[in-house]
Amino acid sequence: MFSGTIRTILLFVALAAAEATETEIIVQLFQWRWSDVAQECETFLGPKGFGAVQVSPAMEQIQGDAWWTSYQPVSYKLQNRLGSESEFESMVATCKKAGVKVYADAVINHMAAGSGTGTAGSSYGGRNFPGTYGPQDFHHNQNDQGSNCAVNNYQDKWNVQHCDLVGLPDLDTSSNYVQTTIGNYLKHLSDLGVAGFRVDASKHMDDNELAGILSHAGNPFNYQEVIEGAGEAVHASSYYHNGQVTEFGVGSQIGMKFKNGGVQYLSTFGQSWGLMPSDDAIAFMDNHDSQRGSATLTYKDGDKYFAATAFMMAWTYGHVRVMSSYYFGSNDQGPPNSAVHYDGSAHCGPGTPWVCEHRDPQLANLARWRKEAASGAPANWHSEGEKISFSRGSKAFIAINNEGGTWTTNLQTGLPEGRYCDVAHDDNCDSVVVVDGNGSAQISVNKVVAIHIGAPATKIWNQAENSANSHRKYLY
Repeated sequence: MFSGTIRTILLFVALAAAEATETEIIVQLFQWRWSDVAQECETFLGPKGFGAVQVSPAMEQIQGDAWWTSYQPVSYKLQNRLGSESEFESMVATCKKAGVKVYADAVINHMAAGSGTGTAGSSYGGRNFPGTYGPQDFHHNQNDQGSNCAVNNYQDKWNVQHCDLVGLPDLDTSSNYVQTTIGNYLKHLSDLGVAGFRVDASKHMDDNELAGILSHAGNPFNYQEVIEGAGEAVHASSYYHNGQVTEFGVGSQIGMKFKNGGVQYLSTFGQSWGLMPSDDAIAFMDNHDSQRGSATLTYKDGDKYFAATAFMMAWTYGHVRVMSSYYFGSNDQGPPNSAVHYDGSAHCGPGTPWVCEHRDPQLANLARWRKEAASGAPANWHSEGEKISFSRGSKAFIAINNEGGTWTTNLQTGLPEGRYCDVAHDDNCDSVVVVDGNGSAQISVNKVVAIHIGAPATKIWNQAENSANSHRKYLY
């Protein structure tokens, strides 16, 4: 247990990190190879103004094609199907140079089930992971049948945090050796340039034991996966002193309004809806787990998903993470064998294996939009049925049409008089919004219209240059 002084220090660290990331958008590039992530940082995420990328687990894992093999650690060697340690380090350096932080997905609650040989050649089985852990480093609680207990009672904190989650050997995170071993792994990633961590299955570790692990790692920036259900024994609020926490209610509540109607009520969206405090929250529509089960909306829902995600990115609640997926039919389906590259569109979108939601103009240019909006409070809220608009202070404005068809109307943008690129339309400023001296504009909205003071309607090259360089993209 931590003293009040240490808990206060940890809370200060968490709040400082939250303030530092207030306007950044995180992109979860799920199952992207390290070399592809590096290229995406350099050619797209950095120029577009995205602040960080969450990458898939880096450690050695079990072999297999399914996506979930990435969440069964064999050792903390940095070698798996996504690349080697040198490729990982190179990726982090490339992203950092492009102004994009790398957050690593840390799987530290458990080790792999079964037995075999991992992706770096390490053997494992029977709660033995030579060179890393032995049976003494795991929880050994017995049920009436004499086997290791399973997590099966979410009203019992002890069961949730001492038993095996879906058969995965549960590490004894109260052990100083275990805390130090995991801490050294996270510290090694930090030494390679990783800026922070998404901590998988945090709910299944005692919050103070997790604090001990983070202390051994140097108290890095982190956000913890805690899925809190009604009447459960483990509460998300218990983890605030460690860092930020994933707020699954964002995707379900925003998603429900866009899916079933009621977007006009989103003008009050935030903590008053039963969500955790904004500074403590990682807001997202879906992630790799929820899009295969509990998510209200995913890329498979088309326009409604993109409209809902655009609202989340433009609103003031939480610290936002956007999902970037591959197309899948079955829930176990692993990532495509093909690489992802940015050359316009050839390797992303319909007809390719990769969805790349973050590259859709409705979302891609909202990263810069959010930075321009900065701390501006929502204002000039307007709704007509399933159509809404609002500004963020006097620097950014967005209108969203959740009904289909075209919404043509005069709206108060809150922006200074001028001509602005509709950054949600495309990268070429082909759609322009003219704001008059009163801050109003006549706007036609098919899906999303977004403008901000950082994107005036001025081309960065003249027509002759544009013709000669038609493959170039206009980046705001």
